[in-house]
Amino acid sequence: MYSTASTGTRPTAPIGVDGAVARPQRSGLRPPTAGAGRPAQRAVELRDPRGRTTLVTRPMPEQPGRFGRPAPGRGAEAFVDRVDPAALQTPAVRAVLANVARICPAFLPRQVLREGTRHVLVAGTIGRAPVVAKCLAPAALRGPQAAQLVDRFHHEVAVYRAFVRHRPPVRMPRLVAADHDRCVLVLERVPGRPAARERHPANAPTPGEVRAVLGAVRTLNLWRPPTDVFDQPLDYQTEIARFHSLGLLTDRDAGDLRALLHGLAAVPRQLCHGDALLGNMLLAPSGPVLLDWEQAGWYLPGYDLAVLWSVLSGDTAARRQISQLAQSGGTLARDAFLVNLTLVLMRELRIHDLPGAGEEQRIMIRRLYDDASLARRAVRAAVGTR
Repeated sequence: MYSTASTGTRPTAPIGVDGAVARPQRSGLRPPTAGAGRPAQRAVELRDPRGRTTLVTRPMPEQPGRFGRPAPGRGAEAFVDRVDPAALQTPAVRAVLANVARICPAFLPRQVLREGTRHVLVAGTIGRAPVVAKCLAPAALRGPQAAQLVDRFHHEVAVYRAFVRHRPPVRMPRLVAADHDRCVLVLERVPGRPAARERHPANAPTPGEVRAVLGAVRTLNLWRPPTDVFDQPLDYQTEIARFHSLGLLTDRDAGDLRALLHGLAAVPRQLCHGDALLGNMLLAPSGPVLLDWEQAGWYLPGYDLAVLWSVLSGDTAARRQISQLAQSGGTLARDAFLVNLTLVLMRELRIHDLPGAGEEQRIMIRRLYDDASLARRAVRAAVGTR
């Protein structure tokens, strides 16, 4: 939510369906107070080769947390946002702030995190608590997809309210306030950094970060909240027919997917985030934080894993680990993962395979087609074993 996530690297493995100077020392002097806009400093003594001692100041280092970020419990001072009056005065942002003020009069805007065609994100504070206001952009409400965007935003508001009553087993921003009619969400601002800033990152997260992300996703998938809280956002038969009509699936592809779906009719659905991109996850000191719950609901098992597999094209080890997790539930879980993966890859091709793409995007499109070929072969092999 705090960043947008659009390139990748070539996969090198199949799906795996079986698949210098002296060390500074603290002086006895008290560190000087940081000036405005500068980091706090500490005084240190450095001894040169001639034995002379020089007193210098250096920035105070951050105390790392689990993922090398500031330690938890620092409160509002963990976010040092520079107020940009010009960004806060654009018509779209001013309209958003007026709607936020209706439900949070004490909201003090500090920084525009995103002013996109669909959403506007503004960081600020309520008292000493750092928060983020997420709103639909005024232009989006006048666009051709307005009804769909409003429905998704209403669903996200409902999800956050449901999580107040039924606390999930994963970390997520706490709901502060919401306005269903004006499409406004005010959420806790969690310290951390996005697991990736691109939809298809060129540089994959570290192995430890990937394990933490997969652990959080699997914990969510195994959670069983009351069934009336969430619906089923994805109609699998409709998606197969749509991609078939667009020419992304052949007649045989569509037939194979329908054959697998027929065998999965009695498989219980699994609670999934629905958009488990790395850009929708913060690596916070306390662990991964899941953002953007617009598409959360009941899916065939392995949907979130399929999304992560599709964007981690440069990390062979992570893909192997995801494949092993998907198959750990048996043959039906494997088949469900393959159906999800094929549809996710078709969606990525539909999004990115557009006229006028640059060289970098064309390379990514070729990788997606390679991944889609792997998925097709795995689906055919799975159908052949029935």
